[in-house]
Amino acid sequence: MTVGVAFEVGSTDDAARTGTLTLPRGTIRTPAFMPVGTAATVKAMTMETVKSTGADVILGNTYHLMLRPGAERVAALGGLHVFSGWKGPILTDSGGFQVMSLAQLRKLDVDGVTFQSHIDGSTHRLTPERSLEIQALLDSDIRTQLDECVALPADRAVMEKAMRLSLAWAERSKVAFAGTSGRALFGIVQGGDDAELRLESAAGLTAIGFDGYAIGGLAVGEPQATMLAMLDLTVPALPADRPRYLMGVGTPDDILQSVKRGIDMFDCVMPTRAGRHGVAYTRYGKLNLKNARHADDPRPLDETAAWAPARDYSRAYLHHLVKADEILASMLLSWNNVAYYQNLMGQVRRAISMGCYDAFVAEQQAAWAIGDIAELS
Repeated sequence: MTVGVAFEVGSTDDAARTGTLTLPRGTIRTPAFMPVGTAATVKAMTMETVKSTGADVILGNTYHLMLRPGAERVAALGGLHVFSGWKGPILTDSGGFQVMSLAQLRKLDVDGVTFQSHIDGSTHRLTPERSLEIQALLDSDIRTQLDECVALPADRAVMEKAMRLSLAWAERSKVAFAGTSGRALFGIVQGGDDAELRLESAAGLTAIGFDGYAIGGLAVGEPQATMLAMLDLTVPALPADRPRYLMGVGTPDDILQSVKRGIDMFDCVMPTRAGRHGVAYTRYGKLNLKNARHADDPRPLDETAAWAPARDYSRAYLHHLVKADEILASMLLSWNNVAYYQNLMGQVRRAISMGCYDAFVAEQQAAWAIGDIAELS
């Protein structure tokens, strides 16, 4: 691995495993969920609040930060950690997914992609080298290669072309990263829902050699069963002594099922996005605080929770905040949801270390299935 970076597997329970990814700015306990700080902010939360939930690492986005406020500006202001106030590790994605999904009038070629900003229509160029340069200016702790991600379902020819281009860009990213110490570089497995392409991508990336391996191009429209089938194939083909990161995933059940298959790291906008739309995650599943049945309910979201939004505010009050479109609703529910996810990851790590992961998953799924019945009991 890169000098100054270390990954150590701890306990295992079949394919599920705990571990530690150690970087100069801190240690990430795995399996880990990374709150998404797209534009140098985890939406509706302060960095102090994010840290209080138990998060070890957050994610920043190359595409958004290069457009606004600009990577060079962030570098001049001391880097992303100083700029945002987050002192722990930060992972930056390469910008590839956002270019493919958000940018206007993009033109892809073997060297990179030219696109127009979704903000103001200005023209920009992103290559594997420029993506790594931006991530270096941001001074993120974990950096990722530029890749091409295609939405599913897709024709095999489209998936194959994207996979081979991503593999070529992986080689160039490794060259651009050479000489960096104290930071990690992750390659990204592509190949859509095609088993042969996924295995070829994993083998190619392993031959190049990375500090960690991300699995991209899943949770992009395919059923959960397809995603899990791709993980069943891909994870065993990746080096066991490196962290494995499933990009953009996902629901609590997605996470539990993916951990069972050996995934170590996750990110998703779901907790904060749900919070901004009046939805709270609880041990009995999701609650929509917009529903009128909460208007006179004096109970908290979860009296057993260790975090204030779930324990110290009534459902009636949260319902009122949501219906009144108060900013505090987004703040409290986003805080609750990120805390719920971090608490779930702590329970995951404990269950693996105790050798009872399957029983833990069954218990969680049973609680989610009970849902409103348990909530109203």
